[in-house]
Amino acid sequence: MKNKLYIIALSSLLLGATSCNDYLDINESPDRISVNDLTPNFVFPGAVTNSYYVQARRLNLFAGIMMNSVAGNSYSYGTPFVDEYSPNITSAFYADVWDQLFRNVANFQFVLDYSDPTGEYTQYKAMSKIMKAYYVQTLTDLWGDMPYSEAFKRELNLTPKYDKGEDIYKASIADIESAIQMIDSNKGTNPGSSDVVFKGSMSSWKAFANTLKLRYLIRMSNVTGDLATYRDQKLATLQGATFNTADVTVNPGYSQSSDAQQNPWMNYYVYTSAGAQPQNWTLVVPSEHIAIALNGNAVHREGQATVPDTRSVYQKFNGIVDGRRGRIFTLVSTKDNNNVTTANVEGVRQGATPGQPGAPSLRTVSRTGDGLIVGSQTIGATDAAGRKAELIQKGSSKAGVLMTKAETEFLLAEAALRYPAQFSAAQAHFESGITASYAYLGASGATAYIASVNAVPKLGWTGTDTNKLEAIMTQKWIALTGINPEQSYFDYTRTSYPETPLPTISLKAVKPNRLLYPNSEYQSNANNVPSMAADDVFAKNKFTPFWARN
Repeated sequence: MKNKLYIIALSSLLLGATSCNDYLDINESPDRISVNDLTPNFVFPGAVTNSYYVQARRLNLFAGIMMNSVAGNSYSYGTPFVDEYSPNITSAFYADVWDQLFRNVANFQFVLDYSDPTGEYTQYKAMSKIMKAYYVQTLTDLWGDMPYSEAFKRELNLTPKYDKGEDIYKASIADIESAIQMIDSNKGTNPGSSDVVFKGSMSSWKAFANTLKLRYLIRMSNVTGDLATYRDQKLATLQGATFNTADVTVNPGYSQSSDAQQNPWMNYYVYTSAGAQPQNWTLVVPSEHIAIALNGNAVHREGQATVPDTRSVYQKFNGIVDGRRGRIFTLVSTKDNNNVTTANVEGVRQGATPGQPGAPSLRTVSRTGDGLIVGSQTIGATDAAGRKAELIQKGSSKAGVLMTKAETEFLLAEAALRYPAQFSAAQAHFESGITASYAYLGASGATAYIASVNAVPKLGWTGTDTNKLEAIMTQKWIALTGINPEQSYFDYTRTSYPETPLPTISLKAVKPNRLLYPNSEYQSNANNVPSMAADDVFAKNKFTPFWARN
């Protein structure tokens, strides 16, 4: 297992370069492996693992803040996340997400470009097409137009042109379809253990490809004209297709042996391999917004009466306590004015400091819960030392999540709601999404929760189609919190659901639709990168991702 992770790390060092010289210099030492000696079975697992590293950490944090799922712990850090709350979006703002994902996508392209006259690596190329499409969608959804057709060639083209987002979508969907054909051909060697996602199950890869294609097309729900015609034609090709029936995860052999071998989410948020807690354990806590939602709109204050929040955004949650809350976040005990003690999620209003509304003085805030750390696994130890040891062991070795079964079900629910001629069973998929979320987190009570919410428009399956769309987005937001929150951010940009309050110190009336191009592009690709102002990310204009302009 240790050797496997070493190889993955080595391949990323060889291919994860940021300049032409990094590629040219690798042959200077006779003891170093040349890029020419790398084969797809060597490169593919590193490409997946290193891409997930970015997704699990910085992208996860950015999207969690944008969706008001998490907040900075102002009780310990004063005024955290000022740039995110303002938001102060510059070319340095989360630029590392672009830089790291972009060069990792180049590793998938390396597999695709690998000379393979006998077809031995056909299945690796199929998997790489799918994973390239997976991460390219994240890049273009965050940054709009970007280098694509001339990109990912390393030193062969250091100044690639920019392609339109809609063209990138079409090319990526074509890649997904091509990958399915390659899988169906059954050519080449089965990847087996070199496949850190499905361990060589190509039928699972095909289902993932279909689900990813559906995600692309659902993202295009608001487009018009020729793009709408294209979308509908492609949706028709998914009739009768197989989709994910389980969570799609990556695990190259994560363990607690060292920080480098841990699931990267674990040592970013919870524990290092040595048992130290990173800053984010204390810094990143639930927001007041999600706490109210999970607690059934019951606001708890020490020594005070429990009351509902009167803001309209929370009325649909009235009286419905979410059974997942104690698995997503830890519960904090609070004694009310009648000396009744209850355990609830306690969060912080984004932008508030102690003593201000949403951050009452002397509050103890919740932390990341066991369901996010170990998934459906349980922690058997009851003493502090034993519990810590078990959390480190299970959390470190837990697989990373590329796409939950819950997300798949919510995609199918939305597809059936919007396109009933091609898809069916919208309510069944919606309810299955909630059930899958409960199962992933190891929470109980899904059936009772579904029965409760299905009487509430905008939270359950009742009311108008618009109400049901909001319900899908609300439940998807809860289900993806701490796991894949970027998908909820893209959904919010597309649908404006679920309603998400702005931080108290926000200087803007809306959330950003995208990010600014990073400094690395202005420095190395200045003749091609579009010139845009910071205010452009908040407006609906030519810079907005094409699927979010309407």
